[in-house]
Amino acid sequence: MSSAPRPRLAESLHGIVDAGLQTVQTRLELLAIELQEEKLRLAGLALNAVLAGLLLGFGLMFLLVFLTVLFWEEHRLLALGISTAICLIGGLLAASKAAHAFRSGTKLFSASLAELTRDRAALREPD
Repeated sequence: MSSAPRPRLAESLHGIVDAGLQTVQTRLELLAIELQEEKLRLAGLALNAVLAGLLLGFGLMFLLVFLTVLFWEEHRLLALGISTAICLIGGLLAASKAAHAFRSGTKLFSASLAELTRDRAALREPD
């Protein structure tokens, strides 16, 4: 006794659903990989930014203390004023760069969105 053959429509629907699920699985895996890459990129960026900020900050402070002590006898107010101006200008420049980087955003999920756009275009095209 052989089992009754499955109707062709059911086989076709099964194939379409299977292909759709494979596509969704692939896209979700791509999204997960992109999210992981973005997380690693941001962690590295944060670590480097903090380290650079600390080292540059200490270096600048030591330079300003050196210059203040160097000119203490003749021009102490000028040395302190220039040191203050350098710190304020540097802080404003850093804040401006940080605001620009924040406004520019990220390209998170750009590859996934491009793939989904291609998938939708392929589905719209007649075979």
